[in-house]
Amino acid sequence: MIPCALLFSLLVASPLAAQTPAAEAPVAPTPAAPAVATPAPAVTPAATLRRGAFWTPEEGKRKLDEYAATWSDKASWEKRAAALREGVLRGAGLAKFPPRTALNPLYRGVRFHEGYTVENVGFESVGGYFVMGNLYRPATKPESGKCPAILLAHGHCTPGNVPFAVNKTGGRFSEDTQRLAAVLARMGAVVYAYDMTGVNESVQYPHNGPRTIAVQLWNSLRAVDFLVSLPDVDAANLGMTGASGGGTQTFLLAACEPRLKVSVPVVMVSAHFFGGCSCESGLPIHANPGHDTCNVEIAALHAPKPMLLVSDGKDWTQNTPAVEFPYVQKVYRALGAEAAVENVHLASEGHDYGPSKRQAAYAFLAKHLGLKTDAVPKKENALDESFATIETYETLRVFNEENPLPFDALEVPADIEAKLKAR
Repeated sequence: MIPCALLFSLLVASPLAAQTPAAEAPVAPTPAAPAVATPAPAVTPAATLRRGAFWTPEEGKRKLDEYAATWSDKASWEKRAAALREGVLRGAGLAKFPPRTALNPLYRGVRFHEGYTVENVGFESVGGYFVMGNLYRPATKPESGKCPAILLAHGHCTPGNVPFAVNKTGGRFSEDTQRLAAVLARMGAVVYAYDMTGVNESVQYPHNGPRTIAVQLWNSLRAVDFLVSLPDVDAANLGMTGASGGGTQTFLLAACEPRLKVSVPVVMVSAHFFGGCSCESGLPIHANPGHDTCNVEIAALHAPKPMLLVSDGKDWTQNTPAVEFPYVQKVYRALGAEAAVENVHLASEGHDYGPSKRQAAYAFLAKHLGLKTDAVPKKENALDESFATIETYETLRVFNEENPLPFDALEVPADIEAKLKAR
């Protein structure tokens, strides 16, 4: 597995356009290139993998202009959106979903912290294959007994550049993930922070497998099933957020899961960059016969429901205020929901889910899910995350020597792939 720092340097294969001015709020769009009226081709010649910086930023902008020329109003966008969604799922090999088998959740004890609790929970997304994670809950429930719920997907960066599968301080175990989950739980949400496949505990299927996109998307769909099965979750009030590869998981799920109300993909929605990992671009979800798109349009499939794009000045989201966000705004405007989409651009920052990006997510998720920011102490006009208890790998694990993976758990990746096929 390529370390995150090296992976990042390899993926940025083409120079980005000049940085936009620093801003902490939506930036007024300025066109980066003249509009091109040529419509996107109706049929692509074959299934194609678009990986990493597949286009230059200028080419990405021109492609968005081509896509924009294929629709003009609500009806034409909805027609395109239906075709795009079908093309993404077909490219992932999930045109028809496999059976939704029993989740069989396993719970491993509850720890009580300041304003929230943590419980280690795994479930089976298909029989014999486990998704592992941690369930964060508010210490005090509302009178209704029902809480909003948030899926939290981690990205690729791991402290010390330690390989994913043996990392004990990255992924869902990282301080950033734990602080984000703790604050959201104290604000009143039930939060499930779960592993990418092949990362941390979830090693039954490799992270660079031939069907990693399908496995992770199915895991996310089943994670929604798990959340709505909980008696303290309001099934009509679901959100998701993640950065980097977790941002990809967020906008892919938001494109395919109608139960998801709010989407916050962080530092990942780009017109020219498609993700450089098998979990993002290892299957032809962007280009296959009759299907041609990029991550901007996939993210826009969440419209008209609330979405926040968080971007920065030092990665492939550098041009979001001028390129990607205006396209997404056009979609939302066509659907009469322009107020539901926002962009927070941090021009002086880089590729992470750091404190200022988390603050932006807290505000947006609170606004649209009815969370209580006043339940968290403030420091310098921001939510103070210092109350969060950072737990260890040993404490957060679902399975260990005393509670091992069940004897009938699947061990061969091909067996997992076979179970993802529709019956």
